[in-house]
Amino acid sequence: GNDVVEEQKRHSNLLTAIQDVNEKIKQYDGADQNPEQILRQTITELQQQSGSLPVTGPGFTISIKPSLDVIQFGYEVEAIPPMLLTRLINELNHNGATDIEIGGERLTFWTAIRDINGNTTVNGRILSKSNAEIKVLTSSVEQAKKLYNYILASSLMDEFFIDNLMLEVSEVQEDLTISATVQLKEQVYLKGDK
Repeated sequence: GNDVVEEQKRHSNLLTAIQDVNEKIKQYDGADQNPEQILRQTITELQQQSGSLPVTGPGFTISIKPSLDVIQFGYEVEAIPPMLLTRLINELNHNGATDIEIGGERLTFWTAIRDINGNTTVNGRILSKSNAEIKVLTSSVEQAKKLYNYILASSLMDEFFIDNLMLEVSEVQEDLTISATVQLKEQVYLKGDK
């Protein structure tokens, strides 16, 4: 069933991408702006969305850590359940997140969160059990504060707690940077670029 959800998510992401491109085409048609400028802007936006350029904006970080009970009583630290992590990501996306990075891995249209041999992986890389940091960007400081409050008030805190995990949410920052995780094999050049 999880694959179906993944597939639906990809489908809706692709539809959004197509819509964006259609918007850009409309911009070209009614362009007062020089078309080359619009093209450059489009390339930059696509590179940011695809994860091949870093993105900076208003947002906050969420740390997922083992609960104090686990540490105090010396229980074994379990991997963060992929279903729970996916639910958190979906909630963030539905409530205004524009870009997300988990444990240094940027989320793109093609990101998969899976359990591989008892380890939770993001884009095939194993996520730390002791402190998985999630960076969340939004379109404005206002939106970031709304999302921050939403997460703090949501049932997610309890759901993580049931799994012996704590969610720690940092204050909203104006300039949080999410790194590029996809290296472009070739840069797109426009005439006039050196």
